Amino acid sequence: MRNVIVTGIQRADAAVVDQLAPLGVATVHEAMGRAGYLGTGLRPIQDGARIGGAAVTALCWPGDNLMIHAAVEQCQAGDVLVVTTTSPCTDGLFGELLATSLAARGVRGLIIETGVRDVAELREMGFGVWSAAVSAQGTVKETPGAVNVPVTVGGQLIQPGDAILADDDGVVCVPRADVAQVLEAARARVAKEEQNRKALADGQLGLDMYGLRDKLAARGVTYVDAAQLGEAGGTAP
Repeated sequence: MRNVIVTGIQRADAAVVDQLAPLGVATVHEAMGRAGYLGTGLRPIQDGARIGGAAVTALCWPGDNLMIHAAVEQCQAGDVLVVTTTSPCTDGLFGELLATSLAARGVRGLIIETGVRDVAELREMGFGVWSAAVSAQGTVKETPGAVNVPVTVGGQLIQPGDAILADDDGVVCVPRADVAQVLEAARARVAKEEQNRKALADGQLGLDMYGLRDKLAARGVTYVDAAQLGEAGGTAP
């Protein structure tokens, strides 16, 4: 690994990201063809938070948060800090003091594939955090890593400047060059879901709305009356 701090990164269009975030992680993930989701290993420490911003990345060594401090300087208003380590780690690399520094720079939240601590204080601050663990275990500031280099989190490649969206459903990454296209696809999905929601509220079944009856039949699923099951000794014919 090259120990570098990359400055002057290109960021996803903030105006477009601000329109994507309210649509939600699940909708955007589906609109991208079920891509970009960072997996179930990252969970919010708070309920109801929803953020979107451009990624500033930090690659740290396990048990060492030196490069998080270095990354803070590279953060701008509207960014989301994304942190991972060179090998698995659950130590509390991030807490209230780092959050205070990021909040002062207008950073919208943290995605971290390790642990965090000072959870009560972070919630009280309203600083959004999605982490792999909660841990009181402290860290050192000794080993150089890198800032604003490509990183992999939850199996997803994240480039500095990519759009990061996070809410109660998890975290999704949208490549910087694709944000406008994804916004259009996500809006179309929201419109379609609104039509479906109205139909379901009016009593229509998903079986009919989505043409699932034919799919069940094509896969050999049959309807059998309960009385017939009784006559057959409780087993399906």
